[in-house]
Amino acid sequence: MNEYTQQLLDFLAVSPTPFHAVSNLSDRLVRAGFTQLHESDAWPTESAGDYFVIRNDSSLIAIRYRENPANRGFRMVGGHTDSPCLKVKPNAVTCNNGYAKLGLEVYGGALLNPWFDRDLGMAGRVTVHLESGDMTNLLIHFDEPIAFIPSLAIHLDRKVNEQRSINRQTHLPAVLCRVGPGEPDFHEIILNRLRDDHPDTGIARMLSFELSLYDCQPPAIVGLEKSFIASARLDNLLSCYAAIEALLHSDGSHNPVVVLNDHEEVGSVSSSGAAGPFLQSVLGRFCKGGDDMLRAMNRSMLVSADNAHGVHPNYPDVHDAAHMPLLNEGPVIKINHGQRYATNSETEALFRAVCERSKVKCQTIVVRSDMACGTTIGPVTAARLGVRAVDIGVPQLGMHSIRELAGVHDQPALATALTGFLDYPDWPF
Repeated sequence: MNEYTQQLLDFLAVSPTPFHAVSNLSDRLVRAGFTQLHESDAWPTESAGDYFVIRNDSSLIAIRYRENPANRGFRMVGGHTDSPCLKVKPNAVTCNNGYAKLGLEVYGGALLNPWFDRDLGMAGRVTVHLESGDMTNLLIHFDEPIAFIPSLAIHLDRKVNEQRSINRQTHLPAVLCRVGPGEPDFHEIILNRLRDDHPDTGIARMLSFELSLYDCQPPAIVGLEKSFIASARLDNLLSCYAAIEALLHSDGSHNPVVVLNDHEEVGSVSSSGAAGPFLQSVLGRFCKGGDDMLRAMNRSMLVSADNAHGVHPNYPDVHDAAHMPLLNEGPVIKINHGQRYATNSETEALFRAVCERSKVKCQTIVVRSDMACGTTIGPVTAARLGVRAVDIGVPQLGMHSIRELAGVHDQPALATALTGFLDYPDWPF
């Protein structure tokens, strides 16, 4: 296993939520010499520098600013920090039949069956009042199994392997523990863990939380030839990690930008999602005025990096026979003429030129004409900014499952291609 792959696995293991992913990526940027900017402050946009901005603790924009973007534009790589999962409801704990259970809400288009019979941890963000009277957000991570969603035994449902229907309200609550009279004080459990994790903070009380369950099984290299990565949240933390690595290895000459949005899995419509104003407002502050912003967008391009469907060897009939991406054969260019992807002939050609120059193989995907097509932040960002864009991503299997599969060679190939894009000479168009 190469060093890059090990670093990716380490990042995935400590990033169970978008909040943790952004925190870990921002730490990586700080170690590389980037300075965090805050949206409420004045920004030093008159001089070159390496900067990053965080919104909602779950979305991040990083830029290596070198000169007036009206003259060079921006080279942008976009991804998303969220993944389908099970979110903890506010009044979470219920007790019946001798068990304490955790109420859960499905976030995004999750494959639900794989969540059963797993060792589940819990992580997220908690907003607290401090003894000083201040209010702050703290991250929490129960990195041991605390919950379990048991399947119904086959003896009690003989047709389960032929037909299984999951009721999200009644079948998904996770078992926490056995109980006697009363029920566990869930808020007190959270507070005690916060005080253990942040002993010098002076926490008075908890106000609210955004918590998710996640699979405790760590990421791994698998397969007879050790050629695959198995992990939760490969869609899309693999792309997020590759984008930041590409930014750090770029020469910075084209004002390279990485934008990692939250809430893509639920439509991107939020203040920190791609349909919100986050990216536009950040880029606008590095331009000198409205005319410069328009000129910059005309000279800019976005690569939307989000994992693609690799051909499933057991279900080849769900793929277009002429477009069958394989794991470990390079990034995939996504095309959909219904504008579910932002790729057009011009941006496809530019990305192919990038891959050729970077000595990275690439593939193409088009969904079957009789099937619906997913989408990404690519069309949303392109429409909001008026910027040309291409949708790409490494192929994977098991997308939106609790554990996904990608090729071990594809993730460094993606980082290499993205670095090549950020440093590519001026576009011919």
